[in-house]
Amino acid sequence: MPQLGNLALAIALILAVYSIVANIYGVRRNAPDFIVSARHAIWSMCAMITIAVVVLWVALLRSDFSLEYVASYSSTTLPTAYKFTALWAGQQGSLLLWAWLLAIFTSIAAFQNRRRNPDTAPYALAVLAGVAIFFLWMLNFVTRPFDLLAVIPAEGSDLNPLLQNYWMAIHPPSLYTGYVSASVPFAFGAAALITGKLDDGWIRSTRRWAIFSWFFLTLGNIFGARWAYEVLGWGGYWAWDPVENAAFMPWLVMTAYLHSVMIQERKDMLKVWNLSLIGLAFGLTLFGTFITRSGVISSVHSFTQSGLGPYFLSFLIAVTLAYTALLIFRSKQLRSPAEFESYLSREAAFLFNNLILVGITFAVFWGTIFPVLSEAVRGVKITVGPPFFNRVIAPLALGLVFLTGIGPLIAWRRTTPDNLLRSFAAPVAIGLATGILGAVAGLRQWYVLTAFSLAAFVMGTVLVEFRRGMNARRQLLNEPRAKALANLVAKNNRRYGGYVIHVGVIIAFIGIVGSSFFRTEVKKSVHAGDSFTIGSYTLRFLGFSEVDTPHLDSATARIEVLGRDGREITVMTPAKLFYIRPQQPATLVAIRSTPVSDLYVVLAGIDDSGNTATLEVFLTPLVFWLWAGGLLMALGTVVVMWPNVRERAAIATVLSRASSDPNELADLVGPGGH
Repeated sequence: MPQLGNLALAIALILAVYSIVANIYGVRRNAPDFIVSARHAIWSMCAMITIAVVVLWVALLRSDFSLEYVASYSSTTLPTAYKFTALWAGQQGSLLLWAWLLAIFTSIAAFQNRRRNPDTAPYALAVLAGVAIFFLWMLNFVTRPFDLLAVIPAEGSDLNPLLQNYWMAIHPPSLYTGYVSASVPFAFGAAALITGKLDDGWIRSTRRWAIFSWFFLTLGNIFGARWAYEVLGWGGYWAWDPVENAAFMPWLVMTAYLHSVMIQERKDMLKVWNLSLIGLAFGLTLFGTFITRSGVISSVHSFTQSGLGPYFLSFLIAVTLAYTALLIFRSKQLRSPAEFESYLSREAAFLFNNLILVGITFAVFWGTIFPVLSEAVRGVKITVGPPFFNRVIAPLALGLVFLTGIGPLIAWRRTTPDNLLRSFAAPVAIGLATGILGAVAGLRQWYVLTAFSLAAFVMGTVLVEFRRGMNARRQLLNEPRAKALANLVAKNNRRYGGYVIHVGVIIAFIGIVGSSFFRTEVKKSVHAGDSFTIGSYTLRFLGFSEVDTPHLDSATARIEVLGRDGREITVMTPAKLFYIRPQQPATLVAIRSTPVSDLYVVLAGIDDSGNTATLEVFLTPLVFWLWAGGLLMALGTVVVMWPNVRERAAIATVLSRASSDPNELADLVGPGGH
């Protein structure tokens, strides 16, 4: 079986090289047969990498410890679900996952573009194949997933305990899906630069790919934050860790890109911005993988140390230089005759939105790489901690929230003072009222009052937009409110789905602000029967229970939670775990979550006698809304990507044509369709 995996990866590398040659030769010599052959090579490459993935999965599930990778990241006692997720636990497996996802997405892009974009698609597919060659070369010659051990151990080393969690089962593949799918719009942007076809055709062809990428980057960041919240046992979900930052930066840039492309589609402006942003987004996905797998920067989220850093850095530099050279070469053609007519316009608001998002990205990037630069220049690693990021990014976040409210209501081209007053009177009143109520309720932190006021202002702008649209439909078509609202979203899903995403962002922002400023903490050592209070809760320690299994040993504390009236609310069970094979401890926290606050209990320690527990308890307000906002962002993205009425009509037309090619349906509804 390992030989089959090695052979499949070797053939995949050859096919990737051939597809580049055939695509470029076919388009330059006007030889359609070569382009078709290149497309078949891409599909075959995907099949070969799929075989390699299946081989490694089978080895993991069978506990085949003759493979070095299996022996390093699995064991006979490891639950089956985590044997499956061990595919992306180490550097070889995670790079194989990257290559597999890239092959799948390249195959889909090849299928979608088999009859359209004849001038640019071959170059885009060649770019994607070039990226695949880098990863396949690494898998074949540098970090091989099917290397055999000289001596087969009787048992494996087991999976890192921090990875044995359901959030870690879905966080890496979600984040990698977001990373890798960003390569498709990047490739078509590069193809537009190569061919000189710099209109918005490449944007329209890859719009859903970009949204698809943003969707999974959003999920990946939310899942990762939830993992940190549940597994690390420190009561928080974000600490500006380098790996956290590496996942956050592509999300910021893709957010800017998705806003910016609307200006090019409507006004034929910001061409340089859009091509630069998609290039930056792709570069940051490579940077994220470089940070995670190179070992250059230490992180609680980085589980491998390797010598891959120079390879990734060289590839990242080569891609950056080549893409920048193309941008410079086409700079004259990218100039737009259209100009901003007014700073009080939606175009200007989107430009300022881009500037803030890129500014936040730069601040995060600088704070992430500064320790490495300081060590290289001065020989001393100077760590940049959360205070730097909070001080720099907090005011920028307020500006971004403000622009989120401005964008929906401000007009294209220019806005008159009368329109401003009519559009913003109600949202501004809602925001001011929220600030006044907060001050009356006892809030004194200026940032919190400003943040909550701006959040209410944005919610007001979204409500105004939905109300306007719904009332217009009721007046024109005499529809009931519920039907008018449903049809409004169905017929304008891209616009109103975007507003749902905005609401999700604001709700998550409220959760972040509330949980950051008002968290309380109590640490107590207690005997059975002892009680203590935190907020409105009384916690009583009832005692321990212990369970030993071949995989892990656990000691669980039973904590009775009482309300103000002395009645029992629930019993919480934080635990200490000890994993036998890797000889590592882990913490299992207990969380009682409500929309108002989370009660978060950690069993921090057990004394030698086994009678005393040290409990660390956090009461964190509003953190529930961070997760709710993330889910609402995901829901809004689904609404945006859902085929709208016009698309469904086009699909129905295709299906009604008896003589048409049934494969046209895939062109209309696929991730990269119009």
